[in-house]
Amino acid sequence: MATLHLDEIMDLREYERIREQFRREIIDHKKTRRVSLGPIMTALFESKDTIRFQIQEMARAEKMISDEAISQELSTYEPLVPKKNQMVATVFIELVTKEELMHWLPLLVGIEKSIALVLSDGEVLFALPEADHESQLTRSDITSTVHYVTFDLTQAQADKFKSGDVYLKVDHPDYRHSTKLGKDFRNSILEDWKD
Repeated sequence: MATLHLDEIMDLREYERIREQFRREIIDHKKTRRVSLGPIMTALFESKDTIRFQIQEMARAEKMISDEAISQELSTYEPLVPKKNQMVATVFIELVTKEELMHWLPLLVGIEKSIALVLSDGEVLFALPEADHESQLTRSDITSTVHYVTFDLTQAQADKFKSGDVYLKVDHPDYRHSTKLGKDFRNSILEDWKD
């Protein structure tokens, strides 16, 4: 099972030495794992490496040097590290103007519960919103521009994910889009599931 440990987070001096190379690798890695869902939504499927990068960058920006500070970041971000037969995504509603925000955010309330995988046999598996984030940011009259969602697959569902065409879709009354997940994307997810 994938977890991220304190000893996997480099101290600031060590991280500075490898930061540019690590950053380039993560940018390439994210390209494979980013899925567009229509004109205003993108889902980035996290991995142990993307979360490690996030923590390293937070530690760098905030000059965290104590184990306690890093441990706090680990406990915050650990739920986003996918486990066996699990996919975790950060979903972005990408709006750039005040008018777009005012139009879309009230319309898209509940969008985090409308995201699903369609497996090779047509089975639909809806995402589960990350509970802490949902309780803090979801309101009845407006949604957030960022959501964290998880897909927990059974072994049978994981086998279907491996074996055929899979789609990511959003099925909300005011926003419906679907995207076929390519082979490179699926292979990257399967790497997360290796023991």
